Amino acid sequence: MTSSRTWFQAASFASAMALTAVSWGQGYPSHPVRIVIPLSPGGTTDVPGRMIAQKLSEKLGQQFFVENRAGAGGTIGSDFVAKSRPDGYTLLLTATPFVITPHVYKKLPYDALADFTPVMRIAAGPYVLVVHSSLGVNSVKELIALAKAKPGSITFGSAGIGTQTHLAAENFLYTAGIEATHVPYKGEGPALAALVGGETNFMVTNVAAAMVHVKSGRLRALGVTSKDEFPQLAGVPPIGRTLPGFENSGWFGLVAPAGTPKPIIDKLYRDTRQALQDEKMRARFSAQGLEPVGNSPDEMGKAMREETQLWARVVKSRNIHVK
Repeated sequence: MTSSRTWFQAASFASAMALTAVSWGQGYPSHPVRIVIPLSPGGTTDVPGRMIAQKLSEKLGQQFFVENRAGAGGTIGSDFVAKSRPDGYTLLLTATPFVITPHVYKKLPYDALADFTPVMRIAAGPYVLVVHSSLGVNSVKELIALAKAKPGSITFGSAGIGTQTHLAAENFLYTAGIEATHVPYKGEGPALAALVGGETNFMVTNVAAAMVHVKSGRLRALGVTSKDEFPQLAGVPPIGRTLPGFENSGWFGLVAPAGTPKPIIDKLYRDTRQALQDEKMRARFSAQGLEPVGNSPDEMGKAMREETQLWARVVKSRNIHVK
């Protein structure tokens, strides 16, 4: 009798939990949802974040609003979300540095893989390696040769230590086996302005930000970090043609605190994926040098784990760290 009662209680509990999980998904969202962007307003990450927030608001009938919580290379906003209730009402719009900072910072208050549940990689896009026109190089091969001939004399700017623009350049140096002096700035805009002004020699930056300067002739595009040529920069070869196997695209994705009910994760995935089918949104992504991705939570998680291993090697080899 006792055994039967125990079995019945366990079965009832499991049934109740299943019904609760279903109700989580059916009733979600019942009030506004916050999407935290761990960087300053106006940056590249803001664009896909605000687009998705608007579309989800329209589709689900509740406001999805963006809240910028910048600082410490994105770790302040990420930590806030990691410690938020796992109920689907606080999400993180994160990017490539999310899987890099665990290796750059000696100590983080959260685990980038264990403390979050992937929802979807929303969009991805390559970077472009640009040089100041006065540098006198016309190809990736020539830049590598110059750096080898004058070790340490070549400089590159970035949006700051541990940012996408910094690590993309470091990955290029790592793969090419060359050295260059890093000059960090407070944001991608100031770093790009410094390059245009001749303060630095090269930069690996996002396509949309560099386009106007490439078209004006102030900067020269030597290569894109994608596997194939990129439509917005027709004629600019992939860096991989000079450095076989090199590929380094940036991405933006949505994650939730670990423990968020699966029905909510599944609903967010389905609705976000559907939002990515909107032609106007796709056109806006394209204008930013981005392509929609829309992979599943499992696929995003797998990609994050693989990239974590890649960046561990790059960061260690290049001796990049923030105390």
